[in-house]
Amino acid sequence: MTEGLLVTAEAGWLGGSSLRRPVAVLVRDGHISWAGPPSEAPAGVERVRADGVLLPGLVDHHVHTGLIDIAALLRHGLTTVRDLGWIPAEILPRARASAAAGFDGPRILAAGPFLTAPGGYPTDRSWAPSGVAWELNSPEEAREAVNVLAAHRPETVKVAMNAEAGPVLDDPTLASVVTAAHELRLGVTAHTEGPGQAARAWYAGVDQLAHTPWSEELDDRLVARLASTTSIVSTVDIHGWGEDTPQRRRAVANLRRFHRCGGRILYGTDLGNGPLPEGINQREITALQQAGLSPPEILRSMSMQALTRGARADLVAVPTDPLVDPRRLVEAAPVLKAGAPPGEQKSTGREGQ
Repeated sequence: MTEGLLVTAEAGWLGGSSLRRPVAVLVRDGHISWAGPPSEAPAGVERVRADGVLLPGLVDHHVHTGLIDIAALLRHGLTTVRDLGWIPAEILPRARASAAAGFDGPRILAAGPFLTAPGGYPTDRSWAPSGVAWELNSPEEAREAVNVLAAHRPETVKVAMNAEAGPVLDDPTLASVVTAAHELRLGVTAHTEGPGQAARAWYAGVDQLAHTPWSEELDDRLVARLASTTSIVSTVDIHGWGEDTPQRRRAVANLRRFHRCGGRILYGTDLGNGPLPEGINQREITALQQAGLSPPEILRSMSMQALTRGARADLVAVPTDPLVDPRRLVEAAPVLKAGAPPGEQKSTGREGQ
């Protein structure tokens, strides 16, 4: 008998601009080993049926798990989240534990702490506990901090460049963070806020902006440069939480021009920052539509990869075709996490923290 589990559905997304109807996905050892029409599926394997449209697990690329109910996110179809700033002694062990199928919540990809200037953001914020930010006084301290983090294999290195909230890293210290991270094959994600900070991030070689810039209208030359080297996590809905604000309009306009230049956009909400819904944020999807992303582009921004061989077997299902209306992704329900039904052998991942 062939080992594994075959998940079938009326339709599924294997990449591209349309769905495969019907679809089957063979899962072995926590990964997809085959995908295609059910008529061509291997015989002699256990089969289960998923209701609706089968999709890869959905991802929020910017959350703060210390400020939210993480278990609720998996129930709403988020199988992976990227934590972009929390106490490293708490979040890094939890991220390692979260990769298991039985973890009570999504898989967590974690950055660890904010790297910031002395007295810089977010050291003065009421939500930021001690240890959530590491203050760097020099390029030497920057390199040492990155080396310490690298031993724990963070998903990225997070730097704070919020000039409207306090001091920011000087150019040599910022450059040292980026150089040290790249030498260790780690990316750098920056929170940029205030005039000129997005340009400084690009010049330093930062790989990703944690938010769509909203505090200034980026000039066309900078937008084109960013699009060629740097991805952007959207987080538009934090500017008003459904209300029309100047900051939201500016962010959408910047994101639209970035998209037109071919820049890579990732769905992210900054969940934990204000009254954002647990699970998929329909208002964030609407913002992506307003920025010009097509439904397939939106789905790509919300997933690690399509239902393809070698992909991690995180699967969700939605009732209707998200390539017609991506806002229906709010109805996503988990099917498998790491190849197993969510909730099996539940663990919070807090042991030994």
